[in-house]
Amino acid sequence: MKHKKNYDIIVCGGGHAGVEAALIASKLNCTVGLVTLDKKAVGRMSCNPAIGGLAKGQIVREIDVLGGVMGIATDHSGIQFKILNQSKGKSVWSPRAQVDKRSYERFVSGQVYKDKKISIVQGEVVSLLISNNTINGVCLRSGEKLSSNAVILTCGTFLNGLIHVGQRKIRAGRMGESGAEGITEFLASLGFVTGRLKTGTPPRLDRNTIDWGKTVVNQGDKNPLPFSYETKNFNPPNIPCHTITTGVSCKKIIEENLYLSPMFSGDVGGVGPRYCPSIEDKIHRFSHHESHTLFLEPEWENSDQIYLNGFSTSLPEHIQLAALRTIPGMESVKFFRPGYAIEYDFFSPAQLKSSLETKNIGGLFFAGQINGTSGYEEAGAQGLVAGINASKLILEKEPLIIKRSEGYIGVMIDDLITKDTLEPYRMFTSRAEYRLILRFSNAHDRLASLAKKEGLLSEQRLAGINQAMGRLAEILKGLNTSVSPKKINPILNKLGESQIKQSTPLKNILKRPSVSINDLPLIKSGAEVERTTNKEAKVEAEAVVKYEGYIKRQQEQIDKMKKNEVALLPQNIDYLQIKSISNEAKEKLSFIKPETFGQAMRISGVTPADISALSVLFLKR
Repeated sequence: MKHKKNYDIIVCGGGHAGVEAALIASKLNCTVGLVTLDKKAVGRMSCNPAIGGLAKGQIVREIDVLGGVMGIATDHSGIQFKILNQSKGKSVWSPRAQVDKRSYERFVSGQVYKDKKISIVQGEVVSLLISNNTINGVCLRSGEKLSSNAVILTCGTFLNGLIHVGQRKIRAGRMGESGAEGITEFLASLGFVTGRLKTGTPPRLDRNTIDWGKTVVNQGDKNPLPFSYETKNFNPPNIPCHTITTGVSCKKIIEENLYLSPMFSGDVGGVGPRYCPSIEDKIHRFSHHESHTLFLEPEWENSDQIYLNGFSTSLPEHIQLAALRTIPGMESVKFFRPGYAIEYDFFSPAQLKSSLETKNIGGLFFAGQINGTSGYEEAGAQGLVAGINASKLILEKEPLIIKRSEGYIGVMIDDLITKDTLEPYRMFTSRAEYRLILRFSNAHDRLASLAKKEGLLSEQRLAGINQAMGRLAEILKGLNTSVSPKKINPILNKLGESQIKQSTPLKNILKRPSVSINDLPLIKSGAEVERTTNKEAKVEAEAVVKYEGYIKRQQEQIDKMKKNEVALLPQNIDYLQIKSISNEAKEKLSFIKPETFGQAMRISGVTPADISALSVLFLKR
């Protein structure tokens, strides 16, 4: 079917960021032209077969509450689900799922293809149509021009992508897929600041060449939680993953051949992710470690192709193979595909507003790895926010800005636009100063009212959120009821806790460190809340009770910060002319142009003294 020439919004790229942007824009009644190099690759999981993880699971939950597709797609295609960090406090518990990559792609692409407001255009964007510093559309390599009032660039690793396998170099955005050339050069000609980053992927192994009896089995949770509030009848197959451990022989082979790695030979100029290093990086940086754990993850259900998580590498294929064959269980292993590194262009996200619109060109938005981030979840969240705000621009409405105190998405975007991106950005719970109140289990409480106001939720998802909030309210009500010594003391004895002498509210019992909500007797609150009732609601109820004092103090901190967070800084300030701030502050503030005092305070190199001087000049009292 022939595509149109005119759209409300054009999205460039059909990965995680692109599909979230396109689908949410359609939901907000905008017509979308989704330009992709390959129509068959829409929604593709290009690397690991997993969604979620530490802090990333919280992001997926937030995407779901804000009307995105990632959570429901994960529930549809997941083959194993697990809550990570369960040995720690509930504020840092994070859901993660192994997924069937093929099923995930089919589900996501199906959502895009059946959407009547989205037209998929196969082509390559090489330049933008701009007049008076405002977007008018895009120009394809074919010479075809598409017009729009907003453009979202979600190019992933395709911008001048260069793959490295040992000394071999391949121009590509992913293995077997051509890269995108021209758009970087065009944007640079407009004054945009660009750089190079690197990421990598491990080998894909032939399942039939692995001795599974020498591996360690890793099961998912027996009673797993879904990601999406829309999901019903959730019953994933819980297919196990496995682990193996490298040894001295593996380490020796890699050490002896580091000079063949493009990262160490100087062939790769881009900076790689510190927190997801290659096996060469691990061996070099952590030389005191004799072994490293690797994870064997099926790429889809009944897959013969195994993703070797933890062995990202750009070493020559024969070196990769030799190193792996020293590991018990891998003596005869064969590859479907070797590991490789990929370099790509990105643009400093300090050139963006909080809405993800560029400061220089009105109507132009960046989302995903083009902003220097890594990970499906980070990309999807940015795509969602960019899609919402591009739609609001079209509709002449104020942009949606998620605060740091409201979500990990807010933390990520604020970090990107206020801090220098020197390496691929990955979300961690430690990046969130208010992580105590940014729990995966209360995403609905934090963001649902905002999502309702903006019209982002389907009736089914809204119903699921309302049901979850109702169950939580019921459990909390039940925890306010008192329990008699006769009923609770036998339980306290088993837990090694002191007995009570008079009837006591259940929530007071729950505040004891060794008592879990699952230890408590049935809770009456009109209807009985059984021990099997909604696992997530019980997790959240326990967090609310146990962290009550800490949550109160953190909320007080947030309230104190609100004045600075909302206090706007004029965008026409000539910081170079302000004598009372440091030279470093002048330079950083001039480049970033923070929108609020809160953003200015978080810029590296801007001191409290600089902020004090700015407040005297610009803060209304």
